[in-house]
Amino acid sequence: MLSNTQIATLKGLIFCLCLVPLALLASAFFRDALGANPIETITHATGDWTLRFLLITLAVTPLRKLTHWHWLVRLRRMLGLYAFFYGTLHLATYLVLDQFFDWNAVVLDVLKRPYITVGFSAFVLMVPLAVTSTNAMIRRLGGRRWQALHRSVYAIAILGVLHFWWLVKADVFEPLIYALILAVLLSLRAWWREQERRRQQSAPPPLATGRSRIIPILPR
Repeated sequence: MLSNTQIATLKGLIFCLCLVPLALLASAFFRDALGANPIETITHATGDWTLRFLLITLAVTPLRKLTHWHWLVRLRRMLGLYAFFYGTLHLATYLVLDQFFDWNAVVLDVLKRPYITVGFSAFVLMVPLAVTSTNAMIRRLGGRRWQALHRSVYAIAILGVLHFWWLVKADVFEPLIYALILAVLLSLRAWWREQERRRQQSAPPPLATGRSRIIPILPR
């Protein structure tokens, strides 16, 4: 069991590690080492890390259940916000460097290209999750409503994988890997939820309390 100090130290280390992809991109940019199409390289890299952080965030709960490392939950919010951070960079690269704020072209792209449509939809769904990630918003929404809202992360991850799959078109090996990882993570959640439902159904009903009477049901 880690102490609060150890968890804070580990969280700070992981926070810095999550910035490494951005630092590597910046370094390659200043060294002119992004290849023949630097905009495409940045777009793909930020998109890849958005999807990776989404899957890492979804992996926290299964990993906690399997290892009993309950302190992992304290990293989930930060990892989810990093997914939103890289998703914002991914979208900003497309809007600023690729389309130069040509909103007509952007709208046409969203309407005509399915992979951009699902990618944009995924980002729109991420916005309320990022906005409601603070403790104040959790208290304001209430635990149940907050959890219901944040379950949309499953749909976001599915849309993210679909966005990548439709983008590459022919060579689907890499998006297939992401799809398989996501399928395993979602299957584990579905299985655990079904086990919990069966335990609740098999549990004996609570005894009647107070002045209520138990009326036997007689066979006819």
